[in-house]
Amino acid sequence: MERTSQIIFDKLVYSCAFETYRGDEEFIPDYFLGFQLSGETHAFHDKGKTVIKENTVILVRKNQLIRTVKHPSKGNKYQFISITLDQETLRQYSAENKITADEKFADTEQKLFFESDEFFSGYFVSLLPYINKTKAATSRLIVLKTKEAIELILQSNPDFKNLLFDFSEPYKIDIREFMNKNFMFNVPVETFARLTGRSLSGFKRDFSKAFNKTPKLWLKEKRLDEAYYLIRHKNKKPSDIYLELGFENLSHFYYSFKQKFGMTTGEI
Repeated sequence: MERTSQIIFDKLVYSCAFETYRGDEEFIPDYFLGFQLSGETHAFHDKGKTVIKENTVILVRKNQLIRTVKHPSKGNKYQFISITLDQETLRQYSAENKITADEKFADTEQKLFFESDEFFSGYFVSLLPYINKTKAATSRLIVLKTKEAIELILQSNPDFKNLLFDFSEPYKIDIREFMNKNFMFNVPVETFARLTGRSLSGFKRDFSKAFNKTPKLWLKEKRLDEAYYLIRHKNKKPSDIYLELGFENLSHFYYSFKQKFGMTTGEI
C-alpha cells in the first residue's frame, strides 16, 4: 500500500494514500487549518464522529484527542493538507494587530467547517508548490503563510478571535466524565493529565480518588469490559475492535481478555 505523510515544513503537513488506512491516535496540541483535496477523512473524537468530505476546509481545535480513518475517493487518491496555527504565531498576530479575545467562543462544536470559497481554495493552491518540491519555503515565508491562514479565518467570521486568541490554560475538568469518554485513546497518561487541566502528579492523585485504581489498571479493565460488551451483545469480532479500544496488538488483547474473564473471546 502506498501512502505518505510528509512534513513539508515545520507547520505544513501533507498526507497521501491510495488505499483506506487507519491513522494513529493523535493528541492535537495546536489549532490547525486543513483542506480535504480528495477522498474523505473520518475523524473519531469524544463528541462522536466527523466526516471531512472532499473540497472541505476545516479548523480543528487544539487540546483534543482524534483518531482518523482515511478513505481515497473512487478512482483517485486520498489527499489532505494542513497548516498548524501554533501559539507563538497566534500570540504574535494578536499583539501586532491588537486583536484579543473578549469573551468565550460561543460555538460548542468540536469541529469547525468552512465553505471552500475562492479565498480558501486559492490559499491551499498556493501551498502546492512546496508539496511538489518545486519551491523551498524560507522561515519568513512560513510565518507569512501561517498568518495568512489566520487572516482568512477571521475574515470568514470575526468571532473566531475568541477561539484563536484565548490563551488561558486548560481548566481542571471532571476527571470521571472525561475518562469515561476518552478511555479508548491509546495515549500516554501525561496527555490525559494535560487535557484534564492537571499536572501528572495531580492527575494521578485525583484519578485515584475518583476510581480507587491507578490510571493504567483502570484503563486496561475499562477497555476489556467494553470489549466483553461489544463481543457478547453486539456480536463484534475481536479483530475489528481491539485497535479502537486502545490495544496495540491482537495477541495482547486475547491474553488480557482471558486473564480477566477466565475464558476466550470465543467462549462467551
